[in-house]
Order: sequence, then C-alpha cells, then structure tokens
Amino acid sequence: MPDFEPDAIVVGAGLAGLVATHELVLAGKRVLVLDQENRANLGGQAFWSLGGLFFVDSPEQRRMGIKDSRELALQDWLGSAQFDRLDDEDVWPRRWAEAYVDFAATEKRQYLRDLGLRSLPFVGWAERGDGRADGHGNSVPRFHLTWGTGPEVVRVFLEPVLRGEERGLARFALRHRVDELVLDGGAVVGVRGTVLAPDDAARGARSNREEVEAFEHRAAAVIVTSGGIGHNHELMRRNWPTERVGAAPEHMISGVPHHVDGRMLAITEAAGGRVVNRDRMWAYVEGIHNWDPIWPDHAIRILPGPSSMWFDANGRRLTGMSGVPGADSIGSMKQILATGHDYSWFVLTQSIIEKEFALSGSEQNPDITEKDVKVLAKSRLAKGAPGPVQAFIDHGEDFVTARTLPELVAGMNKIARGPQLDPADIERQVLARDRELANAFSKDVQLMTIANARRSRTDRLIRVAKPHRILDPAHGPLIAVRLNILSRKTLGGLETNLDSQVLAAGGEPVPGLYAAGEVAGFGGGGVHGYNALEGTFLGGCIFSGRAAGRAAAR
Repeated sequence: MPDFEPDAIVVGAGLAGLVATHELVLAGKRVLVLDQENRANLGGQAFWSLGGLFFVDSPEQRRMGIKDSRELALQDWLGSAQFDRLDDEDVWPRRWAEAYVDFAATEKRQYLRDLGLRSLPFVGWAERGDGRADGHGNSVPRFHLTWGTGPEVVRVFLEPVLRGEERGLARFALRHRVDELVLDGGAVVGVRGTVLAPDDAARGARSNREEVEAFEHRAAAVIVTSGGIGHNHELMRRNWPTERVGAAPEHMISGVPHHVDGRMLAITEAAGGRVVNRDRMWAYVEGIHNWDPIWPDHAIRILPGPSSMWFDANGRRLTGMSGVPGADSIGSMKQILATGHDYSWFVLTQSIIEKEFALSGSEQNPDITEKDVKVLAKSRLAKGAPGPVQAFIDHGEDFVTARTLPELVAGMNKIARGPQLDPADIERQVLARDRELANAFSKDVQLMTIANARRSRTDRLIRVAKPHRILDPAHGPLIAVRLNILSRKTLGGLETNLDSQVLAAGGEPVPGLYAAGEVAGFGGGGVHGYNALEGTFLGGCIFSGRAAGRAAAR
C-alpha cells in the first residue's frame, strides 16, 4: 500500500485487534489492520459470543443485593487460576490477574459505558465453584450480560475504527494472511504474507485458501491479535493436558469458526516470541451439535442452570460440585473423561429446560441481540422453552424426549456412542434424588446448591427452576441431552508484560512486537491460569487490546 505508511500493523480484526486499533486511532496514529477473512468477519469470535462481562462491585450487583469486592474477586480469581509456575511461566499471568481484577473493579465499566455499552440489570452466576472458599469459582454472581450480546461489544469498538478509516487513519487489508514477521536487527519491523483470493462467504463460514500474490508491509510496531487454536483440533490434542484431566476426546465439536487456527503462535515464536502454558485450554463439556451449522463441526454450548441430573457415559451420576451443571467445568471434564468416553448426559424435565437452558451465542439469543424488550419478556417469561432452545429440542441430534423414564433411556441408548445404559440403574439414582425433596433438608450437594442459587434474585426470577421431582409427571415430559466436548478458548499463549509487549525466552521484550487477546492467553500468556470465571474472555480482549494499543501509540 504505497499511499499508506502505517505507524502500527495489527494482525487480526477480532475484538482485541479492534480495541488496539481504536486506541491507536485515538492517539492519532495510522494503523493497518490485516486479516485472512473478509469484511463480514470484523469482530471475529466476539461477534458470536453471548456478550458476558465480568464486573466487580457493579451498580447492577448492588441493585440485586449482591455484595462484592476487589478482595473477594481476587481471592476467587487466584483460587481458580491455581498458578503453580510462579518461578517461570506464571510470573506475568499472575501480574495480569491482579491488574485485570483491579480493572474490573474500577474503570472497566465506565470505559465501556463511555463507548455506549450497556448491561442487562440481571447478574448471572457462572462457574459457581468447587465447594472451597479459597478454591475455584465465583463466590457471588458476576456475569453481566451485554444488552445486544456479542455484536454490541464489537460495535462499540468497530464504529470508531470505521470513523478512523474514513479519516484516513485506519485501513483494512482483508484476505491478507500473515506468514512471517519481518525482523531487522532483532526487532520486528513488519509482516510478510499471502493475499488470498476474494471470497464473499458469510460471517463464520469457511472461506477459500487460494493464494494470489505475496505482500510485505512495514511499521514501527506490530500487534498480533489473531485469536486462539479452537478449531485446530490437531494442535489442541497435541497440547492436551492428559495427565491432569484425562485423554483427549476422540469426538470434539467446534465452538469457533474454521479460521481460528492458531497459526500466528508458531509464526510469532519463530520471530523470537515465547509461548507459555501451552497445556492450558478451556474446552466445555456441555456442547451440542448445531442443527443449523454455519462452520464445520459447529457446536453450541448449553449454559445450564444447576438442576439437571448429570450422568457419565456409563450411567453413573457425576459427584460433588463438579456434578452440578455450571459449577466446575474442569472438574466435570475430569469425571467425564475418566470413563474412557468423551460424552455425558443431562436428564431433566420440561420445567427445568424452560427456565434453565440458555444457549451460548449471539445468534441463539435474538431477543437480547436485537435489543427487543417486548420479545425478551415474551420469550423468557412466557410458558414454554425459548424459541432457539425449542428448535434444538425439535431438531437437535443430541436431544431425546419421552413421557416415561424407560422410554427416555431407550432413546438415549439409540444415540449413545458407548455403553448401553441400564434403565433400572438410572431409575434408582433418579428416585434417590427425588426422595431428598420430601422435606426442606437434604444431603444431596446438587439440591443444596440449588437452594443456595435461589437466594440470588436473578436465579430465582429467571434462571433456576423451583425444585421438583424429576419423575413428577406435572413437570414433564422428560428430556435427555447428550453432551459433547466443545472446543472454545486458549488459556495459554504468547508471554507479554503489562504493556502487551511480547517477551523473548530471556524475559526481555522483542522490540516492536506486541500481542493481545486470546493469542496472548488474554494477557501475559495465561491470565486465567487453569480455570476461567466466565465473562472474562471478552474483558481480557478489551484489557489487553487497550494496553497494546496505548503502549504502541507511545
């Protein structure tokens, strides 16, 4: 681009890249943004997200009677992260964790409100924990749902970048795949790559990889914001933490589009950047095959309330807090993979699915995404499951519906990828749970968690069903859902300091090189440690992208 000499190059037009570009444009810098996909994909994976954001001691929390603090949030973060490489790979992630919790407890909300972002008044309770005060999980609800979901989070940063484009400060080079970082005297001074053939594929759909010509662009700063490895299953399996959570799943479905390939990790490493915490990743265990897919192996995650009974592939009920849906994702993964199989089952009722099943993704929540209050009230408070959930009940290959438990188990056995379930054994476990509802007391961990959850106004009103017997016909029909392992987020990545500068093996910054978002483990090379508290991925893109943009502008 001979008529455009950028001060900075941003590799990747997802959320972190847009945030970095926004900050550079604010500083009056000229920015070239490259991405291997077309303009329809601006915003990347963030567009498809539910738009959850992690705030601490917010007005929304206080209005819902939730008492939160920076100290409690940091206790929860560190208890979840379980940093255990503090002499090496966790040095910078630990610093990023403190900085991020401070950000979430102070200026994060106002920073986003100044851009026009708003949250719903209801605060959700994600990753409810492993049962220890100083262990994994959120002690209080902190999941703030964006009014407009992921597209709105993208919009508030994309619009000022597009205004920068109109002013000649920002320029997009789309269908430009970066293959190499250009080095000069040990400093990164630009990028080389390949222009791909034009492709008008819809957002998220697989595009061609036909090579047209080579390109090279130079700038004083290069910011890598290319996302994670979520659709590169081979790379995921290569780094899978087998000893910690169990063997990598044979059957895995993809919660991110095909272009989320992790290529820039190796490319940046070849230029001197260090990749840390490769074995940390955030795959979900509540994945379902999309009956109307956009990308290959397209998966949707169920965001479950706590009431569904959870069984492994052998038909044994999951135990402890990790047997409570939505409480302890990694703990659940360990129990499921310990069977030697890569799927599990929810057994629930119509009453539970109507109130407790939410689906990840902006396209699965059109009422909130389109900011339609009337449709929201009708879909969330009316009788029956929300439309997108009902569509999965009707068309999804993972769903079974029946009037009786024997019929339900027979349907489950038809779609099982492993052992055939024993109807009598399933009935025994369901009856044992149901008997616990005969009075107000219980030793069942799941029922105690449900009682605690319903102390939250949000949960009681719209998220957690009133406790009832699974086999009570008044709450039927019965529903079973086959749950699959779903790839999503990369928790490790390029090691960066608090200015998002990429660090070399010796700990010194690589001159001219920055990284932000998922490719940097959302900051530092692994700000989440081993576990995420949810609502933290978009926030990590925003926080690290902001740091990169501001530092590069300086």
